[in-house]
Amino acid sequence: MLSKKHEEKDDFFDMVYEITKLIPYGRVTSYGAIARYLGSGRSARVVGWALNGCHSQSELIPAHRVVNKNGFLTGKRHFGGSTMAQLLMNEGAVIEDDCILNFKELFWDPSDELG
Repeated sequence: MLSKKHEEKDDFFDMVYEITKLIPYGRVTSYGAIARYLGSGRSARVVGWALNGCHSQSELIPAHRVVNKNGFLTGKRHFGGSTMAQLLMNEGAVIEDDCILNFKELFWDPSDELG
């Protein structure tokens, strides 16, 4: 039997995955923006942990579209090599030194877009 805390974590992770799947092609968001949308503004790191484990999901989760609040590819090590940067560049991101230079232009805020 799962503990209530474990169930809450799984529910939160599932919500993170659902929001991440809604990020449009060619747009990016931040861990904090997802956390704020989910009503847990101080849980940006937990959003990151959820996305680190999303590769085990049966459905594609576009975790490469989630970066830190300044546009840095902080999750790149979970993609191997330069995969995260390449995926983002394929979608129109301009990247230099693991930072999205056109971050503000591409930023998608779920609180604004989803209400």
